[in-house]
Amino acid sequence: MRTTRTVHYLDHAATTPMRPAAVAAYAEAASTVGNASSLHGSGRRARRRVEEARELLAHHLGCRPSEVVFTSGGTEADNLAVLGLATAAAGDVVAVSAAEHHSVLDAAEHLSSERGGRKDVRVLPVDDRGVVRPDTVRELSENLGPRLALVATMLANNEIGSITDVAAVAEPALSAGAAVHTDAVQAVGHIPVNFEALGVTSLSLSAHKFGGPLGVGALLLDRGAECRPIGFGGGQERDLRSGSVDVPGVVAMAAALDEAVREMESEAQRLAALRDRLVEGVLETVPGVIGNGGGQRLPGIANLTFPGCSGESLILLLDAAGIECSTGSACTAGVAEPSHVLLATGADEAAARSSLRLSLGYTTTESDVDEAIAALGPAAERARVAGLGLSGAGASAS
Repeated sequence: MRTTRTVHYLDHAATTPMRPAAVAAYAEAASTVGNASSLHGSGRRARRRVEEARELLAHHLGCRPSEVVFTSGGTEADNLAVLGLATAAAGDVVAVSAAEHHSVLDAAEHLSSERGGRKDVRVLPVDDRGVVRPDTVRELSENLGPRLALVATMLANNEIGSITDVAAVAEPALSAGAAVHTDAVQAVGHIPVNFEALGVTSLSLSAHKFGGPLGVGALLLDRGAECRPIGFGGGQERDLRSGSVDVPGVVAMAAALDEAVREMESEAQRLAALRDRLVEGVLETVPGVIGNGGGQRLPGIANLTFPGCSGESLILLLDAAGIECSTGSACTAGVAEPSHVLLATGADEAAARSSLRLSLGYTTTESDVDEAIAALGPAAERARVAGLGLSGAGASAS
């Protein structure tokens, strides 16, 4: 008789299971027909659903409905903001935080190429918590003035959970006439996010990070901002994001955010307590472990370094024990590279290769945390032995 394997899912920062309310909203919307750009009755009904979803998102995120541009997710939203705002600007300098997601970093790198317009791209240093200091941007803004086209700094880091004071970082850049983009993919649905209060030009979000479906997100874009499209077609979404709007997707995203925001305060307290229980339990039971991040951070992300262990080996050993987590961004999973975020905070390459991200969400229980604590000790011991064996083999071969 086959027994069911128990899985303890601690990778919510990669993707979170869809909330039942979002599943129900998606199924109901998907059971009807209608292109939101069509003029007939079915099209108008689809358009009404889209606009109701837009209004709900705007209500919860502190922006105008007209400032919500639907996209296929956080990556497209980041790309549109970085490429669209920078190429529309008169300035030639683009500054991005060293701890950004690759959807921002790689878009900025493209801007530095001949095809991207040969912008002068500057990488802003971060402190040991992974955040950009306002003084760094103030100095840059004073030195560059109107040459500064765009500054990008994320609201909450996807690997270590550190929260940046984006409003303080944005102020000097905006005073210099630059646009400011913030990647809020990990923040939305988990901490209060108010577009107007942040004062930024644009903000990205992705539904599957707070219990909505994969493949849908949004860019909040100030209605006065100059931004060029990066794709072309029917001119939907303010002529910035052509393509038929995913009606079931945006309806489900709005339903997920509505539930996440209503539960946010109590859920943040619960997850922070579980995260602290996890970190303290691992520090007590696994020798030499180092906690990363610190300061103001997301309630559900813990990032730990296990010296002498390969992060990839730890993931496989934990997976065999029914614990699912990651080394960091799911977008770079399988690529044997050290975490660029940890390197940016000052960690050495060995430490950046020896770290795990354990991220909690609305389905996480005390049992999930306790099982992870119990599994991490044996996994780390086996990973260290394997690492020593590989080092010895390499030394012998040389």
